[in-house]
Amino acid sequence: MEPEVPGDAVGRRVSIGGERATVRYVGPVPPTTGLWLGVEWDSPERGKHNGTHEGVQYFTCRHPKGGSFVRPAKVSFGVDYLNAVQQLYEINADEVLSEEISISSKKLKWGGVKERSYNRLRLPSEPSALCQAFCNLKVLALNSCDLTWPQILNCAPMWPQLEDLCLEENNITELQRPEGVLQPLRSLNLSSNPLVQHTVFSMSALPRLEKLNLSRTGLSDVRFDDAAPGKNQSHYTKLNVCLSQWCVVDELAKLPSLVQFSCRGNRLVSSDGNPKTANQMLIAKLGQLVTLNSCEIYPEDRRGAELDYIKMFGEEWLKAGGQSQTGTEFTCRHPRYQNLIDKYGAPEEGELKKPEPFVLKNQLLKVTFVFPDDAERKPIEKKLPASMDVQKVKGLLYRLLKVPAADLKLTYTSPKMAGTEFEIDSDLKTLQFYSIEDGDQVLVRWS
Repeated sequence: MEPEVPGDAVGRRVSIGGERATVRYVGPVPPTTGLWLGVEWDSPERGKHNGTHEGVQYFTCRHPKGGSFVRPAKVSFGVDYLNAVQQLYEINADEVLSEEISISSKKLKWGGVKERSYNRLRLPSEPSALCQAFCNLKVLALNSCDLTWPQILNCAPMWPQLEDLCLEENNITELQRPEGVLQPLRSLNLSSNPLVQHTVFSMSALPRLEKLNLSRTGLSDVRFDDAAPGKNQSHYTKLNVCLSQWCVVDELAKLPSLVQFSCRGNRLVSSDGNPKTANQMLIAKLGQLVTLNSCEIYPEDRRGAELDYIKMFGEEWLKAGGQSQTGTEFTCRHPRYQNLIDKYGAPEEGELKKPEPFVLKNQLLKVTFVFPDDAERKPIEKKLPASMDVQKVKGLLYRLLKVPAADLKLTYTSPKMAGTEFEIDSDLKTLQFYSIEDGDQVLVRWS
């Protein structure tokens, strides 16, 4: 005798041999006899076909190998949520459906935070009728539920107070404008969804959105309208996205409140192919950033990055007209360059020369070590690679002075900015990072 199949089996979630699937068909499959269930597996490679058998389409799947026919005896429909709560706590269904449940003298409240990830949920036909049930819901995670954005918008009336929505690894492609729904939303995670280019525009309809995660979405281009007072995009404070074009970074500069930015695994490349240089360019182009890839940007980091950026494109700036008349094309590619010129001054002629071929002799800096607290010690002149880190410089000084590296405090001065000392406070950074150039003096003090 075949096991009984629920009357509402189509669309139900089932377990088969420990793997999850959704029932798409119940009935015969000629020329065989007996009852079959057509299921669509959660794993797209688990099945054998797309719901077609001997030329007959019994059901459809999103993937060509996502479907199978199985006998009811192999399928477990499990226990629905209400019955599970009823059996576990020995309470009746009316109590389960109420807004508050008393269990062992403790109140269980529906609301606050909901975690419903890794499920295939059947969506309600009238979501607005359930507003009261989820009126206090603030945080909702629906990761890996195979949902589309229209389905999310259809359900959104149920969540009138939702502030944090996580939708990782779903089937979201295009983002339609959320008109009249999700308005309290402050954080939206759309990572690992196959988003279509230019769909981020619609997120400007969310007036309180502060954090938007677009990592691992395949997006390489993001565009915003020019920022202006009252524009919605000005409220973004955190953005995660994978980038492949520098023009996208300039678009992000239009978001004046963007202070946290994450782009790990991005495909941005600087002219020298160095990922560290690419990060410095990000810092220089986004003047409002406080955190890059979860690392705080210190004032000396920003100063070094911005000075290097000025030097890197100084020759191009001069050819475009320089201070007197910078060309529109250059300004479009480097919209923040003039602001940096106003901040630090125009680069000098020596900084506008094309870089020489990469050979060691062209990368050596003539640096003079001076000892302001020891009048009897003579200055020491050395030629050091620009790529040499401060830790190795201190190691060299230890051999020369016999002073422990931990006791050394370094600063430097440049003839171009006479009278100003700049701190060298990170042992892991290079001389190039601090913009130390040929002819500069390094002041050495110790306790």
